[in-house]
Amino acid sequence: MRHAAPRAACYLRTVVRFAMLAFLAGLSAASLGACGKGDAQADDHARKDPVTRPAQDQSEEARFDRERHPELIVEALGLKPGMVVADVGAGTGLLTVHLARAVAPDGKIVATDVDGAVLDMLQSRVDAAGLTKVVERRVVAGDAPGLEPGTYDAILLAQVDHLFNDRAAWLRAAIPALKPGGRVVIENRIYNRAGAIEGAQAAGLHLDRESNDVPGEFIATFSVPGAK
Repeated sequence: MRHAAPRAACYLRTVVRFAMLAFLAGLSAASLGACGKGDAQADDHARKDPVTRPAQDQSEEARFDRERHPELIVEALGLKPGMVVADVGAGTGLLTVHLARAVAPDGKIVATDVDGAVLDMLQSRVDAAGLTKVVERRVVAGDAPGLEPGTYDAILLAQVDHLFNDRAAWLRAAIPALKPGGRVVIENRIYNRAGAIEGAQAAGLHLDRESNDVPGEFIATFSVPGAK
């Protein structure tokens, strides 16, 4: 009987200690949950914040310029101010802005894509670059160029020709859109080269020159035989 009180006291201390540990564990879990929620909200804010997004866009553009070397594509197209160019499959406009700067202020880039949503993104990029008046966006069907005849100094297909069901048929439909002496430039991964060259030649185009300055890629410039 003389040990009953110490045992009761020991039991009470144990219960209190476990209760405190449970309380602290619950507090820690709540704190972690709040932090996680705060981090998620911060990430969501960063995605939506107009101050953060331009920095992300700049990073994306810098990576694109570093990997794709748009200056070489501009050179292959022979762009000059006042020219009219079709940027086929323009997407979000990372390349379009370079083309637009090259033909500005009096030239025109017609940026086509099958997806109107990406062209909305392109429009935002073009507007931010101050090139709104130079670029026209245009939604087209996947198997049709959607280009008016006798209008374009150059037609660019940058990493898009391999998506056509029939390269030759698409190019044959696009050739009438060229001005006399106009050219078609295809830029793509090197593993798409054979199909691109074959399709262009089947459409009646002549390969004038080719560049492999960008590792793993090719830039091929074509003309229409007999056109002056």
